Amino acid sequence: MLSSLLSFYSILGIMITRFYEGPLTGANKELQNRIVTCKACPRLVKYREQKALFEKKPRFANVEHWGAPVPSHGDPQARLLIVGLAPGADGANRTGRLFTGDSSSNFLIKSLYSAGLTNKDSSEHISDGLALHDVFISSAIHCLPPNDKPTPTELSSCKHFLSSEIQLLARLKAILVFGHIAFRQVQNVVTDLTNEPSRHKFIHGGQYQLPSLKTTLFASYHPSPRNTNTGKLDQTSLDTIFNKIMGHIRSFD
Repeated sequence: MLSSLLSFYSILGIMITRFYEGPLTGANKELQNRIVTCKACPRLVKYREQKALFEKKPRFANVEHWGAPVPSHGDPQARLLIVGLAPGADGANRTGRLFTGDSSSNFLIKSLYSAGLTNKDSSEHISDGLALHDVFISSAIHCLPPNDKPTPTELSSCKHFLSSEIQLLARLKAILVFGHIAFRQVQNVVTDLTNEPSRHKFIHGGQYQLPSLKTTLFASYHPSPRNTNTGKLDQTSLDTIFNKIMGHIRSFD
């Protein structure tokens, strides 16, 4: 039945189409619009729209969901780039902004606020007034994947967006990556950009030099409920990583 509904909506030409309307300008704006309008991966297109149109949580039943690739956001002059895995079903796929509207979002934003990188300690919706300073937030893949598991082909299809963002962040000094999959994605991007293999092992709290990019790579468990609710990652642990990153960034002042 669900598949039939999706096919019916597709035939009528009323499936979800979005365009970037955020504050980024110039090449950054053009890149984000390419992200938002991407339909390269049929499985992800179907799933992100299925969750947005037909599988809303009861408390969000009357809320219009984004249901498209979610753009990156933040300070284009940032020295820190954060790379998560993908939009969350009830977070970014609903709100249209990465790390916004769910428990993972507020967990991360609290640490960013403590580090002086945001103007508030929560990330609830796209018009909540959140502003990022010296940090830019992206993801390994910009569409919601089933079971949080993008395929290798889907990751490869999305990789060029992250590569372009890294090249546009001219002041970049640090990259913080959440989780094994995003860590591999970033390393693949680094290899593409430098023609040098990047084979670092993911370790929570790890710190790795990327000399060809004049950047340092940091690694953390993802602030997902499965990690934060079990105590695998707590606020103090994430704050410690941000303290390390901020010390590294400030060494260039």
